[in-house]
Amino acid sequence: MLRVFLVEDESTIRETLRDTVPWAQCGYEFAGEAGDGEMALPLIRQAKPDVLITDIRMPFMDGLDLSRLVLREFPRAKIVIISGYDDFEYARQAIDIGVERFLLKPITKNSLIGVLGELREKIEGERAQHNYLAQFHQEAQEYEQYARRRFFEQVVGGQLTVQQIYEEAAKLDLDLRAQCYTISLFSILPKGGGMSETYSEPAARVRDALLEHFMKYPEYLLLRWNLNTYVVLIKADKNKMDGYIRRCIDTVREQYESCAPDQSWSLAIGTPTQRLSALPMCFEEVSRLWACRYILPRQHILSTETVGFLTQQDSGGNLADLDPAKVNPSIWQGVLQSAAAEEIPSFVDEYLHSVAQALGSQPFCQFLMLSVRFAAAEYVTGLGASREEFLSGLDCLDLTGRNVTQEDLRRCLTQLLYEAATLRDRASSSQYGGLIRQAVDYIDGHFTDGSLSLNLVAREINISANYLSAVFSQEMGVTFTEYVTGKRMEKARELLRSTDKRSGEIAFAVGYRDPHYFSFLFKKTQGCTPRDYRAGGGRRP
Repeated sequence: MLRVFLVEDESTIRETLRDTVPWAQCGYEFAGEAGDGEMALPLIRQAKPDVLITDIRMPFMDGLDLSRLVLREFPRAKIVIISGYDDFEYARQAIDIGVERFLLKPITKNSLIGVLGELREKIEGERAQHNYLAQFHQEAQEYEQYARRRFFEQVVGGQLTVQQIYEEAAKLDLDLRAQCYTISLFSILPKGGGMSETYSEPAARVRDALLEHFMKYPEYLLLRWNLNTYVVLIKADKNKMDGYIRRCIDTVREQYESCAPDQSWSLAIGTPTQRLSALPMCFEEVSRLWACRYILPRQHILSTETVGFLTQQDSGGNLADLDPAKVNPSIWQGVLQSAAAEEIPSFVDEYLHSVAQALGSQPFCQFLMLSVRFAAAEYVTGLGASREEFLSGLDCLDLTGRNVTQEDLRRCLTQLLYEAATLRDRASSSQYGGLIRQAVDYIDGHFTDGSLSLNLVAREINISANYLSAVFSQEMGVTFTEYVTGKRMEKARELLRSTDKRSGEIAFAVGYRDPHYFSFLFKKTQGCTPRDYRAGGGRRP
């Protein structure tokens, strides 16, 4: 319900309007009254009305001065000025200020009710447009984020030449020109880890704060990498790169320590490079560093300086010199609970590198294989899978009790951990699948509703919008917005083929309030305009 405030120095008029106008029937709550502008202003600041009705001539502060002050503080407020003076100058000043209506006394109840109705329709229309623009902005940002992520995957995967990198970056309005580049990975997990618990309110607060921070600086490009991991591409002048790296590290550390002090977190940072073409090597390095978070759980910042064994050669030591912490079963538990399956080979490489001094001992190699085998079997049993199902997918079990090479050991540990992670992800997909099915069913039944949004669907299935967004894209292979847009475009193509409705009518029929936005999306996703699609007989030109 909208709120209205009345300012009139003639008490009889003020009381008559207050008591005779059916405010509630008109869609308003009577929020307060005052006899002059000076007395009204603090009350208006407290009440925050949507509509202000004020006399123009009052003692201490007149209606025009009050209107100026109110609109300065509440620019969306609608103001109606009433006056007994048929003076063009007053009307002109009222229009210049931004007053909605200028009414002459005597004011009848019916005339005021009519004005109130017109203002209510205008306010509701503006709010709907505001909400639509906010949703449009959110959808545009989501499209941009996932388009940038796909571009980044191509860059670090070595799939693009330098020229292609610049061309694709230009399409995404990204300026990658810089003297120096590096990559950082970071994540936050609930205490104790676990893939099914990766969403938490503290993690959401950290993410939102970091997103806001990194968006302030063109030197950072922040992207979501998977359900609980984020990647930052840092680009800067060579002499400023160290400063931006320190700012990245300090910001991440401060946010985690202040917003999620009980959570487990890590950040890996690669060695800067002066070439865009070297980003795949930089990402390979930072991925290796990232894998070390399980080996060094107390080391939050992972770099070539803090993870010394990455650059150290085998010291020629022996089993007696091995740090017992490097064979702590919690290492395997951490990997099994939260490492992505594709991370397993890197983790195994770095782990074996960290214990290279002991690998000359066959008993130690056998101990490692048995430790990982028992830990993995216990973990998958806890997931509800059978030990037999787990072991049946392995071909490295015959290595037990035999002399093994380092390559044999690497293959065995990789198979054990990878198979367990695969079973874990399968169990997680089953858990997520129920949620996603509910979400998809709701979308399929409501995609033509212009008010459909990620938040609305999340409320319907009773989970966080941020969690739904991450899981939806992970399980469906497309973002929430892309899926909804695909359903709407499919319906739009059908209407263009089978009806003679205009493009604007089809836009409304499939859930878009703005025909221009519909046409923009149709061309972007279908490769042609709605008119061209229809002219081509329902085929893309």
